[in-house]
Amino acid sequence: MANEKCDLVHPNGVKEKIMEVIDGYTIKYHANGTTYWSKGKMKDDQPEGYWEWYRPDGTIKRSGHFDNGEPVGEWITYDNKGNKHKTTQRKKK
Repeated sequence: MANEKCDLVHPNGVKEKIMEVIDGYTIKYHANGTTYWSKGKMKDDQPEGYWEWYRPDGTIKRSGHFDNGEPVGEWITYDNKGNKHKTTQRKKK
């Protein structure tokens, strides 16, 4: 997948996040276009491995692992200062 910008607006009015692929990582940006919304790797159009999500101010919001598009293992939610708030275990179906 080459670097690309997404400007697609869905019929319901929801706009796709700006996206690019850098060194194998799929990165989506918040509406401000400068801070990450999410970052992780894709395999066969599914999230794979470790992913992170961020707030518009750049602090980490959530992190976890995917196996073939399915959330598995330890998932962490962070408070607005980036400190660990909650940990959840996800089991593969």
